[in-house]
Amino acid sequence: METSMEFQSKKKHHHHPLSPHSSSNPFDILTEEIVCKILDHLHDDPSAIKSFSLSCKSFYSIESRHRLTLRPLRAELLPRTFHRYPFISHLDLSLCPRVDDPTLNVISSTWKATLRSINLSRSRFFTNAGLSSLFVNCSGLVEVDLSNATQLTDLAASAIAEAKNLERLSLARCKLITDMGIGCIAVGCRKLKSLCLKWCLRVGDLGVELIALKCKQIRSLDLSYLPITEKCLDSVLQLQHLEDLVLEGCHGIDDDGLSTLEQSCKSLKMINLSNCQNVTHTGLSSLINGTEQLQQIILAYGSSVTSDLAKCLHTYSKLQSIKLDGCIITWSGIKAMACLRAPIKELSFSKCLGLTDDGLSFLVQSHKDLRKLDITCCRKITYTSIDSITSSCTSLISLRMESCSLVSKEAFVLIGERCSFLEELDATDNEIDDEGLKSVSRCSKLSILKLGICPNISDVGLAKVGSCCSQLKELDLYRATAVSDSGIAAIANGCPALEMINIAYNDKITDKSLMSLSKCWMLKALEIRGCLGVSSIGLSAIAVGCKQLTVLDVKKCFNVNDSGMLPLAQFSQNLKQINLSYCSVTDVGLVALASLSRLQNMTILHLAGLTPNGLAAALLACRALTKVKLHASFRPLLSQSILGYIEAHGCIFHWRDKAFQKEMDPKGWKLHFGKSGSEVP
Repeated sequence: METSMEFQSKKKHHHHPLSPHSSSNPFDILTEEIVCKILDHLHDDPSAIKSFSLSCKSFYSIESRHRLTLRPLRAELLPRTFHRYPFISHLDLSLCPRVDDPTLNVISSTWKATLRSINLSRSRFFTNAGLSSLFVNCSGLVEVDLSNATQLTDLAASAIAEAKNLERLSLARCKLITDMGIGCIAVGCRKLKSLCLKWCLRVGDLGVELIALKCKQIRSLDLSYLPITEKCLDSVLQLQHLEDLVLEGCHGIDDDGLSTLEQSCKSLKMINLSNCQNVTHTGLSSLINGTEQLQQIILAYGSSVTSDLAKCLHTYSKLQSIKLDGCIITWSGIKAMACLRAPIKELSFSKCLGLTDDGLSFLVQSHKDLRKLDITCCRKITYTSIDSITSSCTSLISLRMESCSLVSKEAFVLIGERCSFLEELDATDNEIDDEGLKSVSRCSKLSILKLGICPNISDVGLAKVGSCCSQLKELDLYRATAVSDSGIAAIANGCPALEMINIAYNDKITDKSLMSLSKCWMLKALEIRGCLGVSSIGLSAIAVGCKQLTVLDVKKCFNVNDSGMLPLAQFSQNLKQINLSYCSVTDVGLVALASLSRLQNMTILHLAGLTPNGLAAALLACRALTKVKLHASFRPLLSQSILGYIEAHGCIFHWRDKAFQKEMDPKGWKLHFGKSGSEVP
């Protein structure tokens, strides 16, 4: 891809002052090259780029030529950009739920000479006609994401085949495309290097085999949840450049079928056989036989980890990562894994049954170069395991140990004393206390710390974290009920890079905490669900101070009302997702929020002050919405024409018939900032 600086080097005047004749402007001494470097440094902050470009006409002009990437909030905003940004090469329309054929036609005519990638993964309403225009005109396209386009058929696949230079294509969940359509793509897109067909349920052995026979440059192939068998794998394994092969959930693949394979793929670096319950060590051995470059293997939720399975991996000297989440671990399997001579850097045993102190201790003593370890929900391990891990693997950068309920509080002191390079610690639902937290704070590079449901930590421990862990970006204190305002203040004062914090269901949290957090100008996600001590006063401070805020959950914050929504509407221009359920917000506050141009996702259950007319007004005014959760009682009260209009613009309604809860849910609800843990077709 041509970078912005490479593009600018082609400009003849980039070494000259912008306007040498207007000496009154101090910016005139800056060359175009310097201005472009400034813009490169601002690329993560759209508001900063906008402010910079509006400083003067010269900056405005340079920014329009410099920009190569565009991510509009709504498709209807595109016409404003066609002339302003003539050199767009990467167009991300994932925030635009409604992209129709006329829009694709204009895009293809405007940037036909420059466009190299387009993301339509969350867009709908276009057809094969629009895609045909796009691929015929934009001959330089190398990357296209059409994930979730469930309306596309084989006609769309034949249009994709026009993209002769395409290298990366995602068709995840395009459930109507069949082998015939995939065959068209295979014939037309011979330069493909990466292809995702996950959940394309009508694609079978024939389609996959055609891809393997025609697209010889494939390096990454995702066939998750396809109804395929071993019949197509012989051809797949003949791909000389194949590095990543994902066969997750391919239930048609079994040991008997794999034993018939005649080919091996020497270039393979990663194999994923998660949720393949019919594949044991026998089938695995046949599949990876002859592979010389294997670095990562994922066998989550598969067969038991026995000595035979582990022995399959003994010959792979470059193996670095093994993920066995959800598998049953045997002692013989652990002993065999300990004998691996490869430089293992990552092990994942999340939710593994059978993992004990003896097994884990024995294993880590043999793999002392381990950098990442996941033992989430391994409920049999104790202090002994942590002692072995921290004494053997002192270079750990990530330790995930949520719900290791038998690990004593003393074990966390060892983590801080011995693992000084730690960057991520998940101690959710554990016995860690302030002494352990003080020790962990020695890890000055810590950026992710999860302490949800840890009742033994208090402000004392958080104060130490705040004073020592200045690089902290994500902090989870969900139901850490001993934490109060002073602890949050210590974090806010000492961790200026904080981007995400969860302090849900903590009854000691008040507006003082929010006022402290308002100093964290990089804050992007805030959950204060069920914090009864916060009100619109604190929320207003957040709105004013945290202008990067994108995710906000104030469910069951009963003292949050319209006066908190007005500052959000004025200052939180980046807000994309909000949960207002059970708050005291009325029509006035909701209509005010509708002015936010980026707001996409709203949950507004049980707002006593909300009326059908107010709701309709807010929904019509909020043009970027893609998902709204509402109580089912509103459905018959809203005009069907209004609902139809909003849905036609790409918004999906989720109707809930949940009864009003007078008391807080004893289990609460936890906001996760990572990706979802389950796969849904």
